[in-house]
Amino acid sequence: MRTMRTTRGEQVFNVVNIVVLFILGLTTLLPFLHVLAKSLSSQVAISLGQVTFLPVDFQIGTFQYVLEQEQFVGSFRNSVIVTLVGTVLALTMTVMIAYPLSKPKLKGRKFFMLVFVFVMLFSGGMVPNYLLYKTFGLVNTLWALIVPGMLSVFNILLVKTFFEELPESVEESARIDGANNFTILFRIVLPMALPVMAAVGLFFAVAYWNNYFSAVLYITKPDLKPLQMYLYELISQTTPEMGMELDADRMMNVDPESIRAATIMLSTLPILCLYPFLQKYFVKGITIGSVKG
Repeated sequence: MRTMRTTRGEQVFNVVNIVVLFILGLTTLLPFLHVLAKSLSSQVAISLGQVTFLPVDFQIGTFQYVLEQEQFVGSFRNSVIVTLVGTVLALTMTVMIAYPLSKPKLKGRKFFMLVFVFVMLFSGGMVPNYLLYKTFGLVNTLWALIVPGMLSVFNILLVKTFFEELPESVEESARIDGANNFTILFRIVLPMALPVMAAVGLFFAVAYWNNYFSAVLYITKPDLKPLQMYLYELISQTTPEMGMELDADRMMNVDPESIRAATIMLSTLPILCLYPFLQKYFVKGITIGSVKG
């Protein structure tokens, strides 16, 4: 049996592809390493511009200081609550909408699809949304951060496409055994939909975790601010005074710029820890519906 040989053109393409991806990977990794190095470097090294991609005069006092701040801990807790509750509710809503839309026999299916596509392309705008949220009493509540992200038409279409590709014989066999629609959905369909659910869940979780614009619009109470809004306010400070709160020994090693860097690292850590566990599902989930046959 002959093995397929790659042509010279394919070899050149592979080399160029690897080089381009390597360069793109570096453009993503190097800024991250620079921020990490700053968070672990001393005040003198940062002030003298000695920090590039490796820590200089290694210290962890910055992280200790950031974790001691009540506002940071409170903002972190708010973001965790919003991300967990929002992701669960968004996944539930996505499944409950996508599953009926995947059935050709659903009455009014085309009409509902047109409605969802329409709202994906057009929206009411910030002012009507704010007035609506204020009318329902959602302003200055964590629900104002959860509700806007619960409906994503793109994710609904992604899950709907996956459901459409499942063999009908599986559901028909379950119906013969007496299973109703909810039993089929939760005991048969969802266990088979782990790849797409993991991918969509990661989409929702990242969107909730990184969202600060909703907080800017709907949150004014300091104890309800999410982590990203706290981080935005921290970075936008031109003359940070947080370093002045440190005692004399720690002031020698901690710089305000280092505090910003440590806060950024702590804010990205949860997503970095989550992604490796979902990676095997993520690649398969995002390719759903890309190949027909």
